[in-house]
Amino acid sequence: MASAGAAALARALLAWALLALPPALPQPQPHGHRQVEEKEALFDTTYTDWVDADLLHIYAFNHSVRRNWTEGVRVSVNVLSEHKDLPVLFVVRQKAAVVSFQVPLILRGLYQRKYAYQEVSRTLCQPQTKAEVETQHFYVDVSTLSLNTSYQLRVTRVENFVLRTNKGFSFNATAAQPQYFKYEFPEGVDSVIVKVTSAMAFPCSVISIQDILCPVYDLDNNVAFIGMYQTMTKKAAITVQKKDFPSNSFYVVVVVKTEDEACGGALPYYPLSKATSPDEPVDQHNRQKRLEVMVSPAITSEAYVSSVLFCLGIFLSFYVLTLLIACWERCRQQKRKGLLAAIDSPSLDTASLLGHARSIPDSFMGHSPYDSYGYGSFGNGSSGSTEGVSDSLGSADGPYGYVGERALENVAGRPRLDSLSSVEEDDYDTLADIDYDKNVIRTKQYLCVADLARKDKRVLRKKYQIYFWNIATIAVFYALPVIQLVITYQTVVNVTGNQDICYYNFLCAHPLGNLSAFNNILSNLGYVLLGLLFLLIILQREINYNRALMRNDAHALECGIPKHFGLFYAMGTALMMEGLLSACYHVCPNYTNFQFDTSFMYMIAGLCMLKLYQKRHPDINASAYSAYACLALVIFFSVVGVVFGKGNTAFWIVFSVIHIVATLLLSTQLYYMGRWKLDSGVPRRILHVLYTDCVRQCSGPMYVDRMVLLVMGNIVNWSLAAYGLIVRPNDFASYLLAIGICNLLLYFAFYIIMKLRSGERIKLIPLLCIVGTSVVWGFALFFFFQGLSTWQKTPAESREHNRDCILLDFFDDHDIWHFLSSIAMFGSFLVLLTLDDDLDCVQRDKIYVF
Repeated sequence: MASAGAAALARALLAWALLALPPALPQPQPHGHRQVEEKEALFDTTYTDWVDADLLHIYAFNHSVRRNWTEGVRVSVNVLSEHKDLPVLFVVRQKAAVVSFQVPLILRGLYQRKYAYQEVSRTLCQPQTKAEVETQHFYVDVSTLSLNTSYQLRVTRVENFVLRTNKGFSFNATAAQPQYFKYEFPEGVDSVIVKVTSAMAFPCSVISIQDILCPVYDLDNNVAFIGMYQTMTKKAAITVQKKDFPSNSFYVVVVVKTEDEACGGALPYYPLSKATSPDEPVDQHNRQKRLEVMVSPAITSEAYVSSVLFCLGIFLSFYVLTLLIACWERCRQQKRKGLLAAIDSPSLDTASLLGHARSIPDSFMGHSPYDSYGYGSFGNGSSGSTEGVSDSLGSADGPYGYVGERALENVAGRPRLDSLSSVEEDDYDTLADIDYDKNVIRTKQYLCVADLARKDKRVLRKKYQIYFWNIATIAVFYALPVIQLVITYQTVVNVTGNQDICYYNFLCAHPLGNLSAFNNILSNLGYVLLGLLFLLIILQREINYNRALMRNDAHALECGIPKHFGLFYAMGTALMMEGLLSACYHVCPNYTNFQFDTSFMYMIAGLCMLKLYQKRHPDINASAYSAYACLALVIFFSVVGVVFGKGNTAFWIVFSVIHIVATLLLSTQLYYMGRWKLDSGVPRRILHVLYTDCVRQCSGPMYVDRMVLLVMGNIVNWSLAAYGLIVRPNDFASYLLAIGICNLLLYFAFYIIMKLRSGERIKLIPLLCIVGTSVVWGFALFFFFQGLSTWQKTPAESREHNRDCILLDFFDDHDIWHFLSSIAMFGSFLVLLTLDDDLDCVQRDKIYVF
């Protein structure tokens, strides 16, 4: 009974289990009997055969593989039938890799466009072997689901599969027939540069450097998956370091793209009709490109060391030269002090006996050097002009500030280094009587520096120190995010391998660590070192000037151009920041960070112009806040122009109008020395001036010299505005910088001419600086306009401008521009610093304003 009960229980459990199982799925019926044909195949033999859904072809190949020699194997197929909806599948089975592809091969372009290729060739990835000689087998399987499709198959050995150093090799490639080759680092070579060239700009191609791994990504839709790559039209160059490839070898992969848009070409015609489906692939026929590849050794570590020492030696020599000149000047001063000690009457009236006779004009002796013509005109002066000069000189004999009479002979017992915190400029400017006095002084026909140096020196010193502190603050807040951003850019380039992100001169880009172009960064060292040297020179000058004030030196108190060093400190800081930000820009130069390289160039040009104007107009120069606000507006227009200005007529019209209006407003401000108001009465006052000076009586301008400068400035600026509106240059940032430099050069030339016309002279050191700086600027601009790359084009088009290194096999043309321009800027700063040294012993009421 027990056994019968157990059997009944087992039958019940089995029935329950069968009921719980899901119903069996219907099995597909086989499509007839599939036939498999396998045959031994030979290299360099073309096999023409057919295949259908019931037939599978297998071709068996074998070849010998040697340990120290890599042989390339290439499989080429051509499907003769046109069954695009049912392609033929080719599978290549190797020892350590499988490659499969279909024919027609479908590759996609932009907007999901499809392109079909009937002829396909692929190079097989060759596995490594440890044996001296090994026979390896691989199989090519051919199958399809279509009906009776014919094809051709051919397997060949690749000649020159292993590239040789300094040996060029030419080949053809298409989108469906990519090529790749192997390169092995020779002994003693740590880095090489792979150069690929072509006489044809299009079709667009991609050059990739990949590690020796299987599979090799050699199609347009997967070449960017691994390694380093860049697009190419006529030139491409990639520097490869041995440390990045553990096997001491790598593949050079060349792929032709399906479309040329990535290289700046036009999109192909894509037919769309009612009879054609939008998903129908387009046959691109023979889209083939002829290329040549060559691998050359890159520079050695010794070249890096020698280039760094060369760069340091050039700029540190300026420190040595400056030290020698300072020692020479100190020796001259010691000799002069010995001569002064032997003179009994050291008063200013006998200054000609103190070794300053050549610096003191004849007006100190009762004879004016301007008697031959009236100051303020280019012709011979009239009696009215002479009276104007007398009025100007007479008015300057009064107070220099609003603290009482300050005759030169009474300044010896008065200390001048007062606290800066007790005086504010607005305390003077807001008083009604002072405002009236400004109108009396500044609207005179003939002005001297004493007329425009009436404010207390403590006020002006504090005012111009703000320039330095503001630019230092700007530099900190500007530089920190810039450094963070370019480090991120460089990291992205290194991680993704996409070398189209940065616009280098790839034929002369020497990596160091994580930096891709160390030479472009190193060449900016001159800006920093020479900017620091200029700051040290200014510091020494300021110390000497303060010592002179402490000992109540009469010349320091009441003679020469008023000494204000705040703008000089700002200029030196701007030069150092230009070097830092230019280096940051060259970490990864591209369209999105171009302003890093130009922002402080605008500031340098603006500060130089302000300093030149400040020399003879210390009381009425722009404040730091308004100056930097205007420079910020310039940088804003630079960004807007680059982003929206290319081919935009509306932008160029608006910018040209703003340019002309700003020029007119600034001209009026300069002509009337700030004594005019921009209000609703401006049109009425303009009509009144035109009526009184042009209709009622024909009279010339009151300030002839100023008028000549401003007319020339307006002609230049209006011409530049017209050029921009007509030509619409692509490089708006350089165009805007050219406007600033042209205005600076125009004002500087006017200053030199008027200085010489006024009987003043240029001493030896500034004269040498002017000549040397002009020559250096000429050479610098020559190298600047070589144009080794441009982010206004596609990366592939930019590489067409790439050139080899020309200095020490390390520096290119743009690096030499960095060297020369930093020296030229430093020389230009020295010109501004020393230009008026000849006036250090001339009373300010004898120094004319222009």
